[in-house]
Amino acid sequence: MTKKWQIYETNNEKQEKIQQLVNNYKINKLLATILVNRNITEPENLKIFLEPTRKDFHDPFLMPDMKKAINRIKQAIEKNQKVMIYGDYDADGITSITVLKSFLEEIGLHTDYYIPNRLNEGYGLNKPAVEKIVKEKYELMITVDCGISAVEEVEYANELGLETIITDHHEVAEQLPQAIAVVDAKRKDSIYPCRDLAGVGVVFKFIQALSIELNLPEETYLKYLDIVCVGTISDIVPLRDENRVIAKLGLLLINQTKNIGLKSLLNTSGYKTIDSTAISFGVAPRINACGRMGHAEKALQLFLSKNINEVQTLANELNEYNRIRQDTEKSIYEEAVNIIQSQNVDKNKIIVVAAENWHHGVIGIVASKITELYFKPSILLCYENDVAKGSGRSIPGFDLHEALLKCTDTIERFGGHSMAIGITLKREKLQQFKDQIEEIAKQSDIEEILPIIYIDAKVELSEINKEMVASLKKLEPFGEGNKTPIFVIKNLKIDSIRALTEGKHLKLTLRENNTIINAIGFNLGYLAEDYKIGDKVDIVGMLEINTFNGEDNIQINLKDIMKSL
Repeated sequence: MTKKWQIYETNNEKQEKIQQLVNNYKINKLLATILVNRNITEPENLKIFLEPTRKDFHDPFLMPDMKKAINRIKQAIEKNQKVMIYGDYDADGITSITVLKSFLEEIGLHTDYYIPNRLNEGYGLNKPAVEKIVKEKYELMITVDCGISAVEEVEYANELGLETIITDHHEVAEQLPQAIAVVDAKRKDSIYPCRDLAGVGVVFKFIQALSIELNLPEETYLKYLDIVCVGTISDIVPLRDENRVIAKLGLLLINQTKNIGLKSLLNTSGYKTIDSTAISFGVAPRINACGRMGHAEKALQLFLSKNINEVQTLANELNEYNRIRQDTEKSIYEEAVNIIQSQNVDKNKIIVVAAENWHHGVIGIVASKITELYFKPSILLCYENDVAKGSGRSIPGFDLHEALLKCTDTIERFGGHSMAIGITLKREKLQQFKDQIEEIAKQSDIEEILPIIYIDAKVELSEINKEMVASLKKLEPFGEGNKTPIFVIKNLKIDSIRALTEGKHLKLTLRENNTIINAIGFNLGYLAEDYKIGDKVDIVGMLEINTFNGEDNIQINLKDIMKSL
């Protein structure tokens, strides 16, 4: 697949800024170049980015309705009221409940939690759940990572005498729920400096405000930064501004966490280095697997438990749910690819496939993999009697949500955003929908959209050394909004090339004069036949230190390769 390489342009103004950073902060030119390209040059922003401290958190009372929410909690404490925490079943929701429940119980409130079952109830507040909470004599409900769109459900709660505080981070519609307080930095009237907090980030600001109001030591809320960090990284919010402070300080705390559930999960994940990668690919999938398979409470119990034997049992269960999730995902993926290839669906501008008995909890993940494989928007649907329900994923440059707005005559309901949607339609209208969405994709010139690799800088092979590569760690943690730097190196000669793991991966040795470097291209094994020893190539990839048999060597994690001009 042809990919577009897009490198940051470096003009005279940028060169001056780069040199200033080199001189003022005693960092190497490559690191300075990346910081300038990412527009991190102002002294205050640079300090927070490279060396954030607990003093860099924003004032929580700048958040909309924060004071109202805190006053209602103080009233609950005075009256010894029961509080229900209503959350979500993903990692952000689970960590949000963990933090809020632990904190509120520490200050003397009796709390419980409600997590809707993903498979039976779906996301967010629902009226039967509200009825159940009222019957159990709860007087206050606090939502975490949900609630901002629950206008009818909150009104229903009001009618039943249940008061609600909403803490959420999702986009706000025209109408706000009539709750006691609606704490969301994305509100149109918000003056809060950071709009991109995860749900658990909003909860963190909530307990920070409570600590300030109740004159509690900073440690009272800061000690939860390990769990807050897990939820923040797991929810793939941009790791900038306050999220950067949470992630950087939180990872330091995770490495010495006192939460035995988190410690056990880290141990079973197999990651030796605890960084954003370990959270994203080791911890988050195990938490999310519970929700996807309909057992979200298991992950919550793991984080709340103080019993080491229970924790070990729960950690094993999370691993098992993750294994089942992986097997289910693999099965659906293989079946979907088989349908696509046998029916030539990959020739379409947009991929739409449906089948019986596909698991709703993982169908969205598979849609992401299908979109990544073909670089086309994809919608995967599961038949349930006379309806088809599923998920869709898109590519940058094609707004899938906007496309579905033009198909309302064939769709029962849908929701989401430009890159990810959920959808339900009548089985009998599936072919009509396929034709309709395909025509919309054709009219949008979708075939002209190419995958783009954003390149931070061009480097010479002779310039690269271990100290330079190690310095890139100053930019960690990496994630959304702060991607791992990618570099281009040109005019390298192939010394050796072969495919690994039954043709799946690509292994190369590359040379520039007397300098040699190894490169590994995961899932690029198909390129082995396109190149031969002696070819001159340009490559893009990430610079890494690979440790093997106790020896450290520089390695390029290859993202793409092309023959030199």
